This record gives sequence, structure tokens and C-alpha cells, in this order.
Amino acid sequence: MSTEQRATRRGFFNRLIDGVHGAALASLLTADRARAAGQYDLTPKKPHFEPKAKAVIHLFMNGGPSQVDLFDPKPALKKFAGTAPSRDIVNQIEFADQIGVMMPSPFQFKRYGQCGMEMTELMPHLGSVCDDVAFIRSMYGEHFNHEPSIYLMQSGRTLPGRPSLGAWVTYGLGSVNQNLPAYVVLDDPKGLPINLTQNWQSGWLPPIYQGTRFRSEGLPLLNLKPPDDLPSPLVEAQRELLRVLDESHRIERRGVGDLDARIASYELAARMQLSATDALDLAQETEATREMYGLNEEATRSYGRRCLMARRLVERGVRFVQIFIEGQIWDNHSNLEKDLKYCCNKTDKPAAALIRDLKQRGLLDSTLILWGGEFGRMPISQLRQGGTAGRDHGPGGFTTWMAGGGVKGGTIHGATDEIGHKAVEDRVSVHDFHATMLHLLGLRFRDLTYVRHSLPERLTDQYPARVVSEILV
Repeated sequence: MSTEQRATRRGFFNRLIDGVHGAALASLLTADRARAAGQYDLTPKKPHFEPKAKAVIHLFMNGGPSQVDLFDPKPALKKFAGTAPSRDIVNQIEFADQIGVMMPSPFQFKRYGQCGMEMTELMPHLGSVCDDVAFIRSMYGEHFNHEPSIYLMQSGRTLPGRPSLGAWVTYGLGSVNQNLPAYVVLDDPKGLPINLTQNWQSGWLPPIYQGTRFRSEGLPLLNLKPPDDLPSPLVEAQRELLRVLDESHRIERRGVGDLDARIASYELAARMQLSATDALDLAQETEATREMYGLNEEATRSYGRRCLMARRLVERGVRFVQIFIEGQIWDNHSNLEKDLKYCCNKTDKPAAALIRDLKQRGLLDSTLILWGGEFGRMPISQLRQGGTAGRDHGPGGFTTWMAGGGVKGGTIHGATDEIGHKAVEDRVSVHDFHATMLHLLGLRFRDLTYVRHSLPERLTDQYPARVVSEILV
């Protein structure tokens, strides 16, 4: 017997440890497979407590809207105009060779509504409904760059691969309407946002909870209608045969989450052939409604269509709708005056119309609207060759807003410092923002968990978070 084959005390314990590791791994894999075999579907689920909101419309503004030019007036910037920024600010600048000087907003702020809220002159339509809006002026993020900050805002971490907001909500609550997706994404026909489809992925949640993209131009979904117009009894017979075959295939492959999600998607597609076409048929709307959303104007037509589609979807029981813009139009490193006007002209009227329309239909109380980007902008100018002044990224303090669904309108929460650089009063983290959204939907953010590798995962992860109760009714 060779030395390698001879049993020794040390070798025995080495092999024993391997066995323990293997047993532990097998136990984990078995537990994960058992959970995968569990029932994950979109049937309605009871919230943890009585909710204020039943649906969410998320207006995501890729790029980082400038708080000091839109929602957070800073008279001190006029006093410091043209002076060099402090070292604290300079140390946070990404492009050190483009550092400018302290720059007040080139736009005027006005008071709107009965609450007298100060806002930019660039958003008069939002100003007209500001009594229904709660502004959070003390948001802060964790990262200076777009991609990690978008991951944080969409999934609770600065890393890719985690479930998105809509995936968590539909996992926790399911859907009221089984003939439409629970989670719908309306991206811009001009192009996908930064981080592409990862913005609405399900991550390691079962695939059934990922977002479904609807097109806002042409057919909402390609290949939704069958090529042949067959008699209804024959169509039903085909579907029943497919259901039987799918079920037989599924029984032989229990616990395969991707397979279950794919079959569920096909079944949903069959049911959507009528429901989706009807839900997104804007020709059914009155001319007054179309005008209110800006469908008759070039600047607002695209975004207005998607806001109107969002209203029609939540009206029919869709749980979570996200509206994206092309690329990151709010990323105003240069040409601030021109580009910020473009952003506001594109989105202001439709967003305000969404609030007004939901309210007049009695849906605003049960629909939560979220508006905001991944961070804000710096209070200093950024000077890029070939363009006029802009602003660099500013994650230390920025503004988001909520409306409807249990939110106290006409409210301002928190504050940044005198120049709008950092959140200093009643600071709100991204995890606080997420916790507040879940709370309004009747979900306790600590209790909405998914066990992965034997650990309870949350949207807010293991970070400390709180519900921003100051902005709630």
C-alpha cells in the first residue's frame, strides 16, 4: 500500500471535514430547491396591514435632476456666485479639470398652490398640482456614478443582479388583474435607459416577478395576436391542449423556476390578447384628456402617451408601472439652461396631468406616484470644452417627490445646507424611501423577505431604514 493510500489520523479528519462541507452544501441546495418548488404566482396576496395605496406609478428621471434649479431654492448661491468652491466640494468632483465656480440657478423660483411651495418656473404644470405633492428635499445617496446609483435606487444596493422595486412589490402583493402583467415597464421609444433591462429585472426572485415591457408606439407587444383568425371554440381547444401538455412537462420537472415562469408567461400572453389591446387603446380617451396629457404637442406627446397608458393600466388593476426616459437626459454636465428646459418641457405637463387625472377619477388616493432620479447635481458650475456651463453629479443632497396613496400633499420634508450641497436636516436615505413606499402599500419592509442561501433578503437589505412618517396622512 502506498503512502498516499495509507489511512492516517490526519487524513481521516480531512476527509471527514469534506463530508461535513458536502452535507452542508447539499442541505442548502435541497432547501433552495424546495423553495423553488413552492407556489410563486401573481394571484392577489394579503398585505401585512391595511394599505393606503394599491398601485405604484414610478416616474424615473435618469441622469440626476438638479435640485438647486428645480425644487430647492438657494438664495445663498447668489451671494457666493463666482467664488471658488470649498475643498469639501472639490474633493467630490469626478472631473477635476472641469471644476468651475459657485453658480446660482439661471431660472426663477415661484410660489405655487395654497401651500405656497417654491418651485422652478420651468415646471408650472407641476406647480399647479403641488398641493397634492410631498417634496423630500433631503435625499442622499451612496455613490457618485450613474450605474451604481441607479442600481441603488432601483434595487436597494449599488450592485447589479438584485430584484427591482416592481419585482419586490409584485412578489409581496401579486396582482388584481390576471389578464395583464402585474409589473409593466414603459420605456422610451428613443432608447433604453442606463443599465438597460436590469432596471426591471427580478434578480434572484422567481422570474415571474420581472417587469414586462409594453411599447408606447404601435402594438404594445409584438406577436401578441395570432396570425390566423380562428373560431373561438377552436382557439379554446388549442389553449386547453397546450395547458395539458405544459402541465405534464412541468410535473416531470418540478422546482424549475424558469420553466414555471415561461409557462406562466405564455398563459398570460394568451389572456392578454384582448386585455392589453383594450388597456392601451388611447383612442378611447376624450379629446380633453388627450390634450391634458399633451398628446397633441410634439414636445410632450411621447411622455404624455406613457403617462396616460400608466393611468389606464392601474385603473385595470396593474400593481406597478414604471416610466423611463431615453438615456439620461437629466445628466446636464453642460448646456444646463438649454437641456434642463428640454427635460422639463418633455415631462412637466404629462406628470401633472397624471396627478390631476387620477384625482378626478377617484384613483389618486389609492395610487402612489414616485418621481426622481438617482441623485442630484452640484451647486457649482462644470465647464466642458465646447459647451456652456452645467453641473456635475451630486449624491449628497437632492430632491424627490411623492403624491397620492397616503401622502400628505403640499408638504416639504427635510433640507440641504445653504448652498444645496448636502442633506443636513431630516435626512432621507434611499432605503428610507423604499421603506416608505412599502409601508404605503401595507408591507412592513423588515418582514417582506425572500430566503436565499438560508438568509432572509430584503429590498432594504440589512441597512437601517425608517418610514418617513412626516409626509404621510
